[in-house]
Parts: sequence; structure tokens; C-alpha cells
Amino acid sequence: MDLTTIPSDPGCYIYRDSHDNIIYIGKAKSLKKRVSSYFQKTDHDPKTAVLVSHINSVDTIITKNEKEALILENNLIKKHQPKYNIDLKDSRRYAYIMLTKEEFPRLIIARNKSEDGYYFGPFVSAEVRDNILKIANNMFKIRTCRKLPKRVCLRYHMKLCDAPCIGNINKTDYGKLVENSKSLLSGRQELLVKELKENMKQASSNQEYEVAKTTRDQIYAIESLNEKQNMETNKKYDQDVINYMVKESNVYLAIFKVDKGVMSGKAEFNFSYKEEFLEEFLVQYYSEEKIPKEIIIPEHVTEEMENYLSDIKGASVALTIPERGEKKDLMDLVKKNIEKSFFENELALDDLKEKLNLPILPKIIECFDISHLSGTDSVGSMVIFVNGKADKSGYRRFRIKTIEGIDDFAMIAEVVRRRYSRLIEEKKDMPDLIMIDGGKGQLSSACGEIIKLGLKIPTISLAKKNEEVYFPGSEFPKTYDRKSRALQLLQRIRDEAHWFAITYQKLLRKKRVLEQK
Repeated sequence: MDLTTIPSDPGCYIYRDSHDNIIYIGKAKSLKKRVSSYFQKTDHDPKTAVLVSHINSVDTIITKNEKEALILENNLIKKHQPKYNIDLKDSRRYAYIMLTKEEFPRLIIARNKSEDGYYFGPFVSAEVRDNILKIANNMFKIRTCRKLPKRVCLRYHMKLCDAPCIGNINKTDYGKLVENSKSLLSGRQELLVKELKENMKQASSNQEYEVAKTTRDQIYAIESLNEKQNMETNKKYDQDVINYMVKESNVYLAIFKVDKGVMSGKAEFNFSYKEEFLEEFLVQYYSEEKIPKEIIIPEHVTEEMENYLSDIKGASVALTIPERGEKKDLMDLVKKNIEKSFFENELALDDLKEKLNLPILPKIIECFDISHLSGTDSVGSMVIFVNGKADKSGYRRFRIKTIEGIDDFAMIAEVVRRRYSRLIEEKKDMPDLIMIDGGKGQLSSACGEIIKLGLKIPTISLAKKNEEVYFPGSEFPKTYDRKSRALQLLQRIRDEAHWFAITYQKLLRKKRVLEQK
């Protein structure tokens, strides 16, 4: 490949493989310098090294300036979707609230923007989303039925719907309610409250006290909703806060959306690391998403990026790299969320390994619990967590066979013996850690069976009363910080085993009662 013919102008370069497939598209202020760097450097990251090994030819397109190159790059990537460019698939799907385009529109939850309608969100918290949806539906009496019925439903009698199904409200008046709901969902609460207060005053003057009371309740609901919003600042404009972490040749990136000072949403992405990935991300992401007035980022990008984004928005856009203060705090919060979203289980396992002084990372943890009602319908449960996540396909439940009456210690011994005798017989892998729901007695019974089977597996128990961890051979338990990742993981596993045992025990009891009738 002859690199001497590549121009020094700004523009885009297109790499193709031996089958003439486009595998990567990039932009540069100087095409010659940028393309040459791929073949002159020897310390590429793994993904770039693989890319270079597959390059068979290069095409170039000259542009007037770097800003035009950004625009062209984005259009070419969308068209050809090259293998080695960033694939911006949101790693988590957050639901939207969608206003349908029906004659009498509805507000519904939508997982993506595949249908025709007005979308609000996405919402990070399902609880917040459901609360807002409920308030909007009830406050403005938006219908919730999939199809208009031929007679009124319960919501009409509860005064939560004006019943367009029977013509109780015309399309124009219903449309006003819909517009109010749009204002609420779009974050224009201040204007909406102002308008509602005027309506309430007018209704009161006209002695329409029932209408005034309804409007007052709507105002209270909106003000209550505003009080529940957090992360408020004094900003009068929108911001996006972007941060990322790079680990094992992968980029973990998150965006917080701050609308006029109120945290309103989050998006997360995970893609392979490549040089200048942040610039490529900004171009691709904001070609589809609303561009705020300010974008807070962790590092400098090309000088033309601000102009490029400003041209797309049609207004000035500021790229800010904070070093201290409120904006830096927001950046740190985004990073903390990245750790929580992508690495929480990994960090919890690391913490658990350290606190329990385990020889290896406990990637596979099995936990046992016993449940019975005064010694009847006695059952045992076993749940399994793999890499910090519940693996429900591996859950097992046991009907106690050899123990009569109340003897939790003996029941634990039976369940542990049956579980690991079978694993030995089937020559299957053992867990890295065994956990028992209970105290010193339950742990001792379980360890006795494990020793008899000739196994050497770290085993602990967690006593619920004081959240104490017992170790084999230790007289006294250990306690850990309630906020520690290790203890929270143990609690989560223990609670899952407890729930699984009780569910099975109740099932057997119900079955026995029915058989006795």
C-alpha cells in the first residue's frame, strides 16, 4: 500500500480488507499524518493492532476543514457500519413514557422508540417512571384502556377518567388535558402550575368549586412531584455529563442528562477501546440525540467539535472539562455509577475474598437454608450465585427425608450431604464458597458432612439477627460494616435462599391441606 499518495488535507479515510469490505472509517485534520500513524506506531491497543493487520487498502475523501470531516465521517459510519468503528448500543434499556397518536391518546410505557408517538425519558428509575405515569394519568384523567369500550369502566366511577368511550368529553377538551400531561412530562412544571393556578382562580370566581378543587389537587400533585426530584442546581439550561472507565480493552461510558438543573435520565454504553473513541462517540451519539447547551466531558477533544455540535444544534454548545467544583462532583458521580452498573459484582467479590481471606475469588457461591412449620413440611433450599449474580437454573430444593420433628442442624446436614454426594457422583465442579443461613450450630453440622465427603471447600454461615459471619473452628463470629460490598452480597444471597425455601415449604403445606380435604 502506497502511503505517499495520501494528501495532507483534512478529510476522511476509509480502510478496506482483502475482500474489499469497509472495516473502518475515520476523520483527520491531516489525512497523511493520521493514516501514516497507523503503520508507523508499534504500541497500538489490541483492537487497533487487529484492525491494522486486516487493512488491505485505503481510500480518502478530502473536505474543506475538520468540521466538514466530522459530518462526513458520521454519515459514512451510519451508511456502512464498519466492523471496527464504535457500535453504540446502549448497554441498558431504560423505558420511556410514550403518548400515543390515537384519537384519544394514551400514556403508556415503551421500551424503545419503535412506534409512532411522543416520547418522554428515558427514565432510569422504574419507580420514578411509574409514579410520574400514575400522576399524569390520574391528574389529567387520561384513558388507560387499550381499546375504547362501549361502556364506562371503574376509573370513570373513581373520577380518574372523563370517559371518552361514551362521548362524555369531546376531542378538543380531551386534547387540552393531553397538552397538560405533555407539559408535565416535558419538565415544564413551572409553566403548567402557573396556568393551573389561573384556571383555579377563574373556576373559583365562577363558583365552579368542584373544578377549582380538582385543579388545586393537580397543583399539589405537581409540587409534590417536584419535591421528589433530586440533584437540583440553579441552572436554567440543559447539560449532559459524560465520563468513562477503560478496563481490559473495553470502554464503559455513561451519560447523565441534567435538564434545567434536575437529573432526568442516564444512558450507559460498553464498546471496545480504540484511539480517539471519545470524539467518535460524541459524533455518533449526538447525531441521534438532543444536544444540550453544555456537555461536561473528562478530557479535551478536537477543537472543531464545539463548532460541529453547535452547527447541528443551531445554537452555541460548550464543551467543559472541569477540574474542581460542582461540575467535577457530577463527573465523579457518573464514574461512581459506572462502577455500580458495570463492576459492582466484581468489586463485591473482590471485597468478599479479602474479608473472608479466601484463596481464590468466590465466583461460584452456593447457599443453603431450611424451612418448616413446627417440624412439618420440612424442606431445604440451595441457591447458586455465579460471578455475583443469581443463577436460577442451578437452584435446587430438597424435601427432608430422614429427619422428623424440629432439628434444623440435622436437616442442614442432610441437605448438604445430598447435594455434594451427587456432585461427586456426577463428577461436577464444586463451588468456591459454601454458605449456610444460620449460626454456629448450622455451620458445624454442614462442615461435618463436607469433611466426611473428603471435600475442602471454604464454608461460612450468616446469622440474621446481628448479621454475624461464623467461621469453622472459631468460637466467636465476625461482624462487618453494614455498607460493605461483601456483607451486602452475602445478605442478598442469604435472603434469596430464605425466600426459595419458604416458597417451597408453603407449596408443600398447601398441597397437603388440599389433599386432606
